[in-house]
Amino acid sequence: MKSTGVTRKIDELGRVVIPKEIRRNLEIRDGENLEIFIDNDSVILKKHYQMHSSEELSNKLCNIVSNIIDVSILISDQEKIISSSNNLINLINKKLDKKIIEFIDNREIYESNNLEKIKFNDVEIEGYYNIVPIISSTDSIGVVIIISKMKDNYIKYAEIISKILSEKIDIG
Repeated sequence: MKSTGVTRKIDELGRVVIPKEIRRNLEIRDGENLEIFIDNDSVILKKHYQMHSSEELSNKLCNIVSNIIDVSILISDQEKIISSSNNLINLINKKLDKKIIEFIDNREIYESNNLEKIKFNDVEIEGYYNIVPIISSTDSIGVVIIISKMKDNYIKYAEIISKILSEKIDIG
């Protein structure tokens, strides 16, 4: 375990403030859930990812839909790719571009009218983008991205994948 040199007091309600610099370095945003673990005499806080419980389903959805409509599909949690169609398997665990994180945070559906290049860490993908956030209960927990070589409207497909995943997460 790495020491930060930071100490904080617990207030009368049992709360502790995680310093802004640590939240920024770990990319913990306001309103995100943290999991709490105990290891001997240590309390460990870890980001909670709802989407990881649905990885198998999201992988199957990516491959089924991409085979039907001949597109590339990515599914993410709030910060990285967790599933992809077979042709983009190298993007698993790559961080999302800030533009896509904004679509998640703003719950915004997006359809590009021109060819675009978006970076996922060090990999740049060019195509027409159809992006739909995944909303579970009231939380925006990820995004479905459909990338095509030709301009076409694939928003409905992305919405269907998003809805299936959100229903699975709400139930599970």
